[in-house]
Amino acid sequence: MATYKGLKGIISYDAMETIRNTNEWVGASARALSSYPAFALLPNPMFKLMSAWGRVTERSFARMVIKPDWEIPPIVSEEGQDHVVYVEPVIERPFGDLVHFRVARREPLERKVLLVAPMSGHYATLLRKTVTSLLPDCEVYVTDWHNARDIPVSCGKFDIDDYTQYLVDFIRHLGPDTNVIAVCQPAPLALAATALLAEEDPKAQPRSLILIGGPIDPDAAATEVTDFGNRITMGELDYLMIQQVGFKYRGAGRMVYPGLAQLSSFIAMNAETHAKAFLDKIFAEARGQASEGDKHNTFYDEYLAVMDMTAEFYLSTVERIFKEREIAKNCFTVNGKPVDLGKITDVAVMTVEGANDDISAPGQCVAALALCTGVPESRKTQHLEPGAGHYGIFAGKSWRLNIRPLVLDFIDEQVQPKGQRRRRRSSGGPIEQDGNSPSDHDAKLAV
Repeated sequence: MATYKGLKGIISYDAMETIRNTNEWVGASARALSSYPAFALLPNPMFKLMSAWGRVTERSFARMVIKPDWEIPPIVSEEGQDHVVYVEPVIERPFGDLVHFRVARREPLERKVLLVAPMSGHYATLLRKTVTSLLPDCEVYVTDWHNARDIPVSCGKFDIDDYTQYLVDFIRHLGPDTNVIAVCQPAPLALAATALLAEEDPKAQPRSLILIGGPIDPDAAATEVTDFGNRITMGELDYLMIQQVGFKYRGAGRMVYPGLAQLSSFIAMNAETHAKAFLDKIFAEARGQASEGDKHNTFYDEYLAVMDMTAEFYLSTVERIFKEREIAKNCFTVNGKPVDLGKITDVAVMTVEGANDDISAPGQCVAALALCTGVPESRKTQHLEPGAGHYGIFAGKSWRLNIRPLVLDFIDEQVQPKGQRRRRRSSGGPIEQDGNSPSDHDAKLAV
């Protein structure tokens, strides 16, 4: 039975890759065929449309197996000089690295930030705008998770226990002056990692912990994500979603939740929006109005680039975070060791939620404050951003205009003398509404 399931998984995985590869080839063929100079003599617009369709199709299906570059622009100093940003691994592990964004010819800044990127089907480059917005004011590090299809089976397993231990090691390496910002999926595990450090190595605890749109208590407010987790059994999830990496990649034989399967789910949730976006792009290409760096390419180059998750990480996340609610009930364990969130006493905790977040609805993330019973109320704060969706609270207008300043204020408060702690900006000011761009509709990519 196990052999049959493994063979079925490989066939399914390679079938998806074959479909992707075939569509890329068809797009390239249509582009090349319809671009023959001789066809320019014919006034029929079909050839321009065919060429445009081919270019868009080829690019779209090719992006699905390409890891995006960070492409962080230079930082402009107060003297007007451009400082190039270098992406440098600090700790390298089989399933993920700790990466530092070093700004050339700039002394390290006092604010040290660790961005914990979600492992939810997309690369850490999903936080590119977040990193770019923080770099002028902070020394920024990020967790750069690897694509499971490229990790040999000999490297072993990787579940949420291992993920949490990675966070513990990364935070301990950076030191107690670190400010951790966890975005979406890793929020509960960042909370657990902080609690582990509080008990095992109190001096290595981060200075502050900012949780943005994370499912600390998924049952606090129902969403389509939580409904799915409650409807399906673990057996069904294993049978329907888990496949075995095909022979094309280094991780051949590893059981994974494929990125292409995740992408199909993402697109199906907003099929009409995506169909319109691609039709508009094809017509723009045909008219000669499209460009390499337009909004469509900027968004979809990231959106379509998906990565596989290890089966054990995906299944353990659904079972322990969403179904059993181990974090919400404060009964989480790491490799058999109980994690008591009440042990956190010396870490300032902030939660950020979006009022229109349909992935991690308001109430799910702020639940962390009640669980941190050892943290004084004076060192807890929460922010609910009006009009903001999931993507907006960490990379959209709401983040840039309102949330980022509040986060920096909160970080600064932890290093100022107690009597001088004050906010430089109110959290209740006016906001600029996030628009209904593909980025807002498809914040599902950050689940």
